This record gives sequence, structure tokens and C-alpha cells, in this order.
Amino acid sequence: MERVNSRVVYQNPWMVVREDEIRRPDGSPGIFGVVEKPDFALVMPRWRDGFWLVEQFRYPVGRRAWEFPQGSWGRGGSGDQAALARRELAEEAGLRAASLAHLGHLFEAYGFSTQGFDVYLAEGLAEGEPDREASEQDMIHRAFTDQEIARMIRSGQIVDAPSLAALTLFQLQLSSGTFSAS
Repeated sequence: MERVNSRVVYQNPWMVVREDEIRRPDGSPGIFGVVEKPDFALVMPRWRDGFWLVEQFRYPVGRRAWEFPQGSWGRGGSGDQAALARRELAEEAGLRAASLAHLGHLFEAYGFSTQGFDVYLAEGLAEGEPDREASEQDMIHRAFTDQEIARMIRSGQIVDAPSLAALTLFQLQLSSGTFSAS
């Protein structure tokens, strides 16, 4: 596919939405709506029997749900993704990690968005106080066992696609013997 023309149809400090005119390989014209957002880091805080999760209200879907701590540097911000993972872990859950392992890079919704994310496993956790942003003021955090997390997925309490994809990466690493479950 070849981009023929592109125009920004909306932007704010967190995203740019553009409309691209394209030419398909057969020469026929087409159009794509593309959401540009900065990549984010998702961190899986592992404790002995499971993971720490955060719960917050997600305005676009109008509900609260549990997920792994995650966030981006924001528009114009930049830095090392591992440092971002450590910042999000401390900010959202008040946790510090002795070790951080990169599990992979995925895309959140590559059918319409450029945004990707890096998944990190955090171990050797020390608890502290969260330092949340104003938009996270209703956030709560707590530890769950692996069995509780499985039940929460089945019951629809965990519906965040990046969190579910991160769990898949973790399970693949675990089954390959790359690391133990602590």
C-alpha cells in the first residue's frame, strides 16, 4: 500500500488522528483513519503467588476494570521504556522492583493505531505509597493470586487487552523455562 495523501483531522496533547488516502497494490484507491499515540510501558508486578493489579474507571467504556500498571511518557516526552515501566509501577501502585525483565513489544490495536507497548516483568518488590496523577485519583491497587486473576478474567473484571496479552507473554516465558513463577 502506498500513502497518496494525509491530513490531520484532530489532535490534542495525547493523540493525533489523521486520514490517509492510499493506493492499494492493484491501483484502487482507499482511505485509512489512523490514531497516532506514543508507545507505552506495561509492567507486571510479580509477587510470590500472583501479581499486583490496579483498578480504575476508564471513561471511553464507562466502567471500572482491573489491569496491570501502564502508561506513556506523553506527547513530546521520551525516555527509556524500562525507566517508564519503573515510573508507572511506582506512580500507580507504589511499588519498587529489584529486577525488571523485558518480555516483548506488542501493538495495542494495529488496525487503526500506531501505538505499541513494551511488557516488563517486575520482581523483588518493595511497597511504598503511590504518587498518582490527577486522572488516576480513583485508582486502587492490590495483589491477587494467579487463581484469582484467572477467575477475574472469566468473570469480566479484567478486560484490558494489553494486560491479557502480557499474561500470555508471561505464560509463554514460564512454559519455555525462561524463568520461574517466583
